[in-house]
Amino acid sequence: MPRRAALNALTAALAAAGDARDWVALDRAVGALGTELRVLAASGPWSAAETRALQALRAQHDKAAELCAAELDALEAQMNHMHTNKAGFIAYALDNENDTERNQA
Repeated sequence: MPRRAALNALTAALAAAGDARDWVALDRAVGALGTELRVLAASGPWSAAETRALQALRAQHDKAAELCAAELDALEAQMNHMHTNKAGFIAYALDNENDTERNQA
């Protein structure tokens, strides 16, 4: 596969995984970058079109990193909320567990 096409495929994989919020696919796509870029770079100097494709890949990688950081912030906020309200969650769970009228099948 020509290098520019390979770079475009890597960019598309990052974009698709990020857009779908598919964290497993995003992890795979990011994990493949190091190896793939080393292999591609071994073919010699980059052409102007390949350099533009590399820049697009870098921009998509930056976007994916921002997406991950935002998701991490959201998860941290959710975990903090759960930790702060732990006693309330436990009381609610115990109340529902002991409410035999609601739990009859």
